[in-house]
Amino acid sequence: MYIKIGPYTKWWGPYQIADLLQYVGVSEDRCYKIGEWLSETWLMDFCNWIESKKKRTVKVRIDKYDTWSMDHTLALIVLPMLKQLQATKHGSPHVDDSDVPEELRASNAPPVDPNSGDIDELWHKRWDWILSEMIWAFEHLVDDNIYDPEVERRISNGLILFGKYYRALWD
Repeated sequence: MYIKIGPYTKWWGPYQIADLLQYVGVSEDRCYKIGEWLSETWLMDFCNWIESKKKRTVKVRIDKYDTWSMDHTLALIVLPMLKQLQATKHGSPHVDDSDVPEELRASNAPPVDPNSGDIDELWHKRWDWILSEMIWAFEHLVDDNIYDPEVERRISNGLILFGKYYRALWD
């Protein structure tokens, strides 16, 4: 197996270009106004054209032996990614109460005005718990020597959570 995935390309648009003026003493507010003006000119079309030409480097080669025990092979890749996400995450998605223990459910948090856009005080703890369950499951899949039914049940739950929250695995 060979995998090389480069960083996402950096977007440069009128506002980003205008922000460079701060290095020569232009205020942030003035830069924003210049960015607004530039976004209504040909510069926006030009920036979009440049962006359409940029590509993220993605090279993947899979060998026959990589799929012999693909679940284990993928666990070796997923586990360190989950650990890094847990260590560096900057936010948390919505987590269904039914997926976490009773004490972490939104119904156990002090009430939040639903019109405020605020999150309850257990919001991030629910996501931390979900990530921990996923990590636990993948750690045991990498170990590959587990036949205890209780362990198997928790692994299965961690994999169900991984599938359910797959689209929430972002930083």
